Amino acid sequence: MANEETIRRELATKFPFMAEKIVVKRERRIFADVPSDRFMEVFEHAAVAMGFSHLCTITGLDEGENLAFMYHLARPDGTILNLKTAVPKAKPVIKTITGIFPGGALYEREVVDLLGAEVEGLPPGFRYPLPDNWPAGQFPLRKDWKPEMLDEAGFSKGDIKDG
Repeated sequence: MANEETIRRELATKFPFMAEKIVVKRERRIFADVPSDRFMEVFEHAAVAMGFSHLCTITGLDEGENLAFMYHLARPDGTILNLKTAVPKAKPVIKTITGIFPGGALYEREVVDLLGAEVEGLPPGFRYPLPDNWPAGQFPLRKDWKPEMLDEAGFSKGDIKDG
């Protein structure tokens, strides 16, 4: 696991504020918690300077008071760096990564639709994955969301129209 330790050390040296929050879980799997106000600089460094040239996906998580977003980045050698950041659920604003990974727009649209994130700088486009007529303010992957909330919003299963 020398390769993983080299990556961990580089991140810890470049970003000492997160040195204790970088963990090598197993071979080729590194996890790091990044403060939201420093996320873009860490993300850009990993993608551009460290060779994590493939965005695998973005995972959104409802952690109660916060929404968290885990960006899974890969190198050609199969090493995966998982960068996690969290923002308050009351104001879930993150910045787009489409300037580095244009294809990331699809994953960002998922966290907008399913968790209610606001992605600053996300180019305009279609909703994804929910239908265009899905009621505003209904985020089905939030822990406090219940299907009955659709009825309260005046929406029923028969209203679902594929875009």
